[in-house]
Formats: sequence, C-alpha cells, structure tokens
Amino acid sequence: MAAAIVNVLFAMVVAVVMMNGGAGYWAANGLSMNYYIMGCPMADVVIRNVVNAALRSDPTLAAGLVRMHFHDCFVEGCDASVLLDSTKSNTAEKDSPANLSLRGYEIIDDAKAALEQQCPGVVSCADVLAMAARDAVFFAGGPFYDLPKGRKDGRRSKIEDTINLPPPTLNSSELIRMFGQRGFTAQEMVALSGGHTLGVARCSSFKARLSNFDSTHDSDPSIDTQFARTLSKTCSAGDNAEQPFDATRNSFDNAYFSALQRRAGVLFSDQTLLDGPRTRGIVNAYSLNPAMFFMDFQQAFIKMGLMDVKEGSKGEVRNNCRVIN
Repeated sequence: MAAAIVNVLFAMVVAVVMMNGGAGYWAANGLSMNYYIMGCPMADVVIRNVVNAALRSDPTLAAGLVRMHFHDCFVEGCDASVLLDSTKSNTAEKDSPANLSLRGYEIIDDAKAALEQQCPGVVSCADVLAMAARDAVFFAGGPFYDLPKGRKDGRRSKIEDTINLPPPTLNSSELIRMFGQRGFTAQEMVALSGGHTLGVARCSSFKARLSNFDSTHDSDPSIDTQFARTLSKTCSAGDNAEQPFDATRNSFDNAYFSALQRRAGVLFSDQTLLDGPRTRGIVNAYSLNPAMFFMDFQQAFIKMGLMDVKEGSKGEVRNNCRVIN
C-alpha cells in the first residue's frame, strides 16, 4: 500500500514537472524521456520502489547514491564505470582512494536484479544509477526531476581515471575552472556543490584545515574557531571519523549554504564558495531562497547526467552491473 501511494504521488509530481518545463529535456545526446516505454515501461517504478525501501531502512544511503552518480559522471562520463569491480589485471575506479567511501552499490544491484526479472537485457546500469540518484534526492525531501534515458554502460574502469574527480582542496577559482572545462557555469558548480546538503565527510578529507589547531590555533583562517574545535574533536577518533556537512545530514535542503555563511563548511572546497567573488552571491542567494537552489540543482544535475554518455555500439547493457558482459 505504501509503495502504491508513493507511486501515485510520484506520477503527480512528474506531471507538474513536465507542465513546468521538464519537457525541455525530452531529448538530448540521443537520449529520450520515453526511452523504455516499449521495452521496459515499469523501469521507473521498479527502481523507485527499491530506492524507497532502502532509504526507509537507512536514510543515510541517499547521500551515497547522489555522490556515486557524481563520481560516475565525472570519470569517463555517465556510463556506470564506477560500478565495475576490479579484476586481477585491472584496478577499477571503485578502488581509488577517492571512491572507497562510496555507498549504495547494493541498491543498484537490487534494482538491476529486479529489472532483469521483468525485462532482461534492456535497462542499462548507467540509467539505473542516474534514476536511483534522482529518486534519492526526492525521497530525502529535495526536488523531483525527470531525466532522459538511454545511456549505455562503458567497458573501461581504471583507477588512474579518477584523477578527474575534483579534490576537496580546490579554491573557488580552481573549482570554476575545473567545472568549466566540463561545460558548467559557476552557478551550476555551486548548485552541484549543494549536494553536500546530504551526507558526511571523513576526517582524512578535512584534517589538513586544522593544522596545529590544538596547540597553536594555527588553522585555516576561513573556518570559524568554534567549528574548528568541533572538527578537531571529530578527528580525535581517527581518519575515518565522520562529520556531517550540515545539521540535517539526511534531508535535502539549503542548510549547507547557511553553514557556509557561518564559516562552518566542512571541506575547504565547501567554505571557499563563500569567499570567491563569483560564488559568494550565489551562496547567499541559495541560503535565503531554497526554491531557487532546488530549481538550479535539478537543472545542473540533469545536465551532469548527460556528460559523455555512451550511445549505441559505444557501450553495452550489462547483465550484472559489477562485470562487463
């Protein structure tokens, strides 16, 4: 019954989105909104129900799915390369230090298995991941966005390719330049950074900001002193200790931007957005206007999902998301 209610609500939201401009992405890069209408018409429902059940059991997995989609798209494009397991002859992306903290693989596996029962060999792992990330945003309280489908799965996944992921040490100018090389504006970059409204960072990714804080108070000057103490306390538990990006780690909202205004951004690459002349105004606007953030995020996330997608013979539809056919 609960799943049926969710599906009805989802259908209503889809209708509103489409009436308000969602159809602008009806076709892009050879993809289309109705790609599975004949081959697997229940694909959206199957994935949605798997994601909903997983997040009801563990709400922290929403952040994992969003981050996994981002890490997939920024390496070799949105081709599910991040899902491939390493082999004896190849170390895959998922075993890169930047990806060791990714979570939610089992959700993709479950969704793919359910789809293979209904329509074997039709829905790609890349589309499963893109749709699962979309649903995770929605179930965490964020905007709904529909997206074009028809991505194919890539056959390459190498640890060295993860150098294309933005490190947490970049300043605002470097972030603008790196995202700009992939076709994103400064505003789209800030909106995508707002995905950090979900989830946590590990101490290993921000401890350098603290420097010798405990003994000399020589820490990153962009960080609030009291918040530096909070981070230092977190790191006392070790490099894998987790610090939420904002006070509502499982809710998709604009609290992340309010935290930046208080100089309580966890990563340097978060806090730098308040200090950059081209990004400060965007941070302030999103903090004041959550509707603006939601709209800009969904548009930027859709655009990200179109990065270097594989079409036709350039890719495949994997039977198992962890292994090339």
